[in-house]
Amino acid sequence: MAPERHEDSGDALAVALRFRPAPTAKFVLDVAFTLPPGISILFGPSGAGKSTTLAAIAGLVRPETGRIALGHDVWFDAEAGIELPAHRRSVGFVFQSLALFPHLDALDNVAYGIDRRLGRTARRRRALAMLERMRVGHVADRRPPTLSGGEAQRVALARALAHGPRVLLLDEPFTAVQRELRRQLGTDLLACVAETPLPVLLVTHDVDEARALGERVLHLEAGRLRAVGPVATLPANERS
Repeated sequence: MAPERHEDSGDALAVALRFRPAPTAKFVLDVAFTLPPGISILFGPSGAGKSTTLAAIAGLVRPETGRIALGHDVWFDAEAGIELPAHRRSVGFVFQSLALFPHLDALDNVAYGIDRRLGRTARRRRALAMLERMRVGHVADRRPPTLSGGEAQRVALARALAHGPRVLLLDEPFTAVQRELRRQLGTDLLACVAETPLPVLLVTHDVDEARALGERVLHLEAGRLRAVGPVATLPANERS
């Protein structure tokens, strides 16, 4: 299990959401939790609302009621009428599909989200440094369709981290690669989070992965949190 972190090493993310994910949804997503710096696992069966929770935090969907704040910075407050657009929330997001731009090479994919005030040369320099940090600097001039599954995963992680996010959201980012590569990617992720503590919310269906990477687990079922606690409380034989 990953080492414990002190909650004062960075800003905590406070989330309270309530809304029906879709008109046909069978449940209302109703959750409230606080994420300290470090890796928290969002665990639960398919259709429980995990991806929707991440999308709401990132500003990709709008809750009916609730509040999302990182430290003293309020990103969303339905009652106060505050709603920062996604591009103003300091979030790195790795989608399950990775969502890399197929027409851009790996370097430009990573550089895309970096502050344009830096200028093109500085952005590309930072992007290449992050690709090298994720051990895929050699694919900088290649486009996503030519990458292996593991290379694409690393490029997606590099893109999510390159702009210096204050929150990292990972929606089953390692499911498309073999177990040994998943362990390597997890090790790299732990190293990045250790260097720059920030709240990370990782969706996974893999208990071993949850135990290896996470410090705490939020167990979601039908839009409600069944339990929140140390990841060691997750039964070894449980399957989401």
